[in-house]
Amino acid sequence: MTSNFQRDVGRDVVSIETGKLAQKANGSVVVSNGDNVLLVTATMANPREGIDFFPLTIDVEERHYARGKIPGSFFRREGRPSTFSILIARLTDRPIRPLFPKGFRNEVQIIITPLSLDMETPYDTLAVTAASAALSVSDIPFDGPISCTRIGYLDGKYIINPSYEELETSQLDLVVAGSKSGVVMMEAGASEVGEDIVLEAIEQAQEANFQLIELQEELASSVGKPKTDDYERRGYDPELETKVSDALGNRVLEALRLEGSASDGALSTLKAELNDTFGEDYDARTIGGAFETALDESFRERIIKEGSRPDGRGVKEIRALSAEVALLPRTHGTGLFSRGETQVLGVCTLGSSGDAQKIDTLSPEESKRFLLHYNFPPYSVGEARRVGSPGRREIGHGALAERALTSVLPDEDEFPYTIRLVGECLSSNGSTSMATVCACTLALMDAGVPIKAPIAGISVGLVTGDNGEYVTLTDIQGLEDHVGDMDFKVAGSREGITAIQLDIKVNSISYDIIRDALEQAKEGRLQILDVIHDAIEDVREDLSPYAPRMETIHIPVDKIGAVIGPGGKTIRGIVEATKATVDIQDDGSVIIGSSDGEASQLAIQMIRDLTRSVEVGEIYTGKVVKTMPFGAFVEILPGRDGMVHISELADYHVPAVEDEVNMGDEINVIVIAIDGDRIRLSRKALLGDEDDTEVAERVVAQARSGGGDRGPRRDGGGDRGPRRDGGDDRDRRGGGRSGYRSSGGGRSGGGGRGFDR
Repeated sequence: MTSNFQRDVGRDVVSIETGKLAQKANGSVVVSNGDNVLLVTATMANPREGIDFFPLTIDVEERHYARGKIPGSFFRREGRPSTFSILIARLTDRPIRPLFPKGFRNEVQIIITPLSLDMETPYDTLAVTAASAALSVSDIPFDGPISCTRIGYLDGKYIINPSYEELETSQLDLVVAGSKSGVVMMEAGASEVGEDIVLEAIEQAQEANFQLIELQEELASSVGKPKTDDYERRGYDPELETKVSDALGNRVLEALRLEGSASDGALSTLKAELNDTFGEDYDARTIGGAFETALDESFRERIIKEGSRPDGRGVKEIRALSAEVALLPRTHGTGLFSRGETQVLGVCTLGSSGDAQKIDTLSPEESKRFLLHYNFPPYSVGEARRVGSPGRREIGHGALAERALTSVLPDEDEFPYTIRLVGECLSSNGSTSMATVCACTLALMDAGVPIKAPIAGISVGLVTGDNGEYVTLTDIQGLEDHVGDMDFKVAGSREGITAIQLDIKVNSISYDIIRDALEQAKEGRLQILDVIHDAIEDVREDLSPYAPRMETIHIPVDKIGAVIGPGGKTIRGIVEATKATVDIQDDGSVIIGSSDGEASQLAIQMIRDLTRSVEVGEIYTGKVVKTMPFGAFVEILPGRDGMVHISELADYHVPAVEDEVNMGDEINVIVIAIDGDRIRLSRKALLGDEDDTEVAERVVAQARSGGGDRGPRRDGGGDRGPRRDGGDDRDRRGGGRSGYRSSGGGRSGGGGRGFDR
């Protein structure tokens, strides 16, 4: 039986339907918001042998039919998950994972399939809510429901679930997942907004979340299945935890008071002792789980009661910081950032607009000119394992760092480059994603990218007690990340926040915790920004000599075809002749790139010549491409020929065209008439002592009056004798005739004869 429940949320109506599709799954819902329709299923299987973690899998199955499009791949079929779908899967996973029972090891798979998309409103937050709804109606143990809402901030107003168009100008893109008890997860990108704006946005998002949580509760109470308790808890034994606690006493706490490797060694010894003591009665995973519980309790006691962290720092103290730039000779920009044992090398590479990434996903985005890739090699944590393609963690961390820097990048009109940043994690002991933000900021400044402001990132942790007390920790490292309750990453400038990512291990956190964490993060990032400033005070004025130089010119839209040529022949010719990159946009913008300035200028000249209009009075140095008994055809612009009648070749009688000019000769000519596509040229008019400007003015005046007679010969009729070399024109026009003349024929102070700039 099909059941449908609806609720108004802001400007939207959200409906949840169950009982019609995918009935074999443990839980299945169809969630709709306008024309966005998602099918989400939740399925549970028995645990695999030997597994010591909770195997939750979130898959987003992109179907291009949802947007009425055929995939662009060779096979015309969806392939490997896109970055866009992986980020939605991670967004769904992070708030849901903490809400399953401790020791639960059954395999759970959630599949999100977009069936219809309007391409006007993002569907990622709807996917999170739908996943919670599928779990809520299923028999899978789940401490939900939760909901997820996006908040924009535009013109001083908060917008619930803004459209893609609204997000383009919004100062804030905040995603909040929450339960009735508090916030569960957050993500944000922002344009240097203040902490007060973020806090208010979180409250607005939670109000919307409450409405969808109530909708799910109504759904579950009406048609939901009873939650099963028929599963085995693995790696968790309350009785053994008591025994381990008694056996260890205060020794875990004492081990935590030691410094560095001594503490790690003492903890390893204690764990080995437990395996020897209880190994006959319990497996290693259960013993390890009991030890983790003891470690967790001792860790919390030391933080909350003593105010001391495992490495001896205060709760707001940041590890030792260092920053460097210009480390590598051939890269366009580099930055090395270290925070304690965490070290990241940032590398910036600049390319043309043609290097932008083409995108074929269920996002309206079709290309990206800014890319940030995060690499996490095994040696960064002292391991030896197979090196493969980037996983979901690498993709997620790279996306976070990319979001942190996006808002301070220059506009494409100002800086027409494709920008790629790579964060190489060389050593990791906590928060490499925020270290990547810092290293990549250094690389951008070293590369000469005119960013609006330097950006730094810091992570804030959380330790909670049994009686509601809590402590927030600035700059968490390995053990604090492993045992603690929160990883709250915040990036921003001195003026405000540019990115947020919150993950927790408890059911929820309060507004007070969020407020304290934001304040500590601000203090920490200001300190880091001082270190960045000491390494490089400002963006470099000059680009690397190995970086391409990009120039943008504009041509009429109706001339784009002339530059491209049939089958791309013309533009390929320009690229081959100049070795420059040429990228043409639909609006007529042409971006030319080359590390060779002369090559770039030559490419610009060729494009200008292809697109400019020929007018009467213009003077050119052209090449003779054909001779006939009645005259010579001269190429004055690429692909544009005009004819010099034999009577216009010289200011004396010319018996035969070949007596004066031959194919391949370069001669100076002026346009004297245009009849449709036919261009009439004169060489004779330029052979006197008259200034070029005077000649051009006279020719234009004659054309306007309709007269064809160009007056007496300017030498008074004297015979100059034969001129048969075809190229010994009087070179008195400043700079010679090596290129095409500028339109208008003026001297511009005797400068070169290039194109209009």
